[in-house]
Amino acid sequence: MSDTAKIEGTVEAWESGILGRDAAHVKRAPKEIEQQVDDALGLQAISIRLNKELIEDFKFIAKFHKMGYQPLMRDALKRFAEAEYKRIAVQLANEKAAEAQEIESSKSAEEQHKKAA
Repeated sequence: MSDTAKIEGTVEAWESGILGRDAAHVKRAPKEIEQQVDDALGLQAISIRLNKELIEDFKFIAKFHKMGYQPLMRDALKRFAEAEYKRIAVQLANEKAAEAQEIESSKSAEEQHKKAA
């Protein structure tokens, strides 16, 4: 029998990291499995150069939130893109409304000109 006490596989043991965080039991998934995971999650690897300071900032923030810095960066980029889509949609809607207003004003001016003549 082993001297090592067996840790019960409870949710709390997994969530706290008592189970599942021992580097001795870590092994990289085969490339085929990595590709399947990326495909299932809709992920694509890219290469980007960032300031070291920015990376360190994301690592600090990610550590505070108890998550990896790359998922945090993905989330930040996603939120930025969503906000930009909304901003662009509002801008286009405002431009379209201004054009409609201009057309309406032009028609009204033409009608007044016709009545005056």
